[in-house]
Amino acid sequence: MYAPLDDLTDHYRSIITGLGENAQREGLQDTPKRAAKAMQFLTHGYQQNLEELVNNAVFESAMDEMVVVQDIELYSLCEHHMLPFIGKCHIAYLPQGKVLGLSKFARIVDMYARRLQIQENLTRQIAEAVESVTQAAGVAVVIEAQHMCMMMRGVEKQNSRMKTSMMLGQFRKSQATRTEFLTLISNNR
Repeated sequence: MYAPLDDLTDHYRSIITGLGENAQREGLQDTPKRAAKAMQFLTHGYQQNLEELVNNAVFESAMDEMVVVQDIELYSLCEHHMLPFIGKCHIAYLPQGKVLGLSKFARIVDMYARRLQIQENLTRQIAEAVESVTQAAGVAVVIEAQHMCMMMRGVEKQNSRMKTSMMLGQFRKSQATRTEFLTLISNNR
């Protein structure tokens, strides 16, 4: 449950004042409320749950070969600095009689990305969610992202990119299955 918008607005006004700015000057008068609304939007994943999000969009299918959904855009906030990280998520699964509606992969990514997060946990959460919903023989997730906490502050490395992976079931057990997935997502780049 979100804190009331007025409370968040007051907190942002305090932050602006604490930075030495005049929260009443023309350009900043509405900023606390806009920032509060933006933060609510950027963290709306806390208001969602997997069951409601999937909404029974799991369908019977004889498909038992690898299904890959590639280049799902993601936007999240680093839980350490509350700065954005932006990237792409690649998901594969090995169906066992059930397939998941295509748009649900993007919705699952967004649900977990729209929380204060670290990329390592985000990767695991997405993989476990897909596995839970599909009961697949295996699930693989790779995320590659650029982190503003590395680019805008601290070490200020503009070209750094972080890649994380999570392999479950057959993707963990079988080198050939894992290699097929990694080859598929590396093609066309």
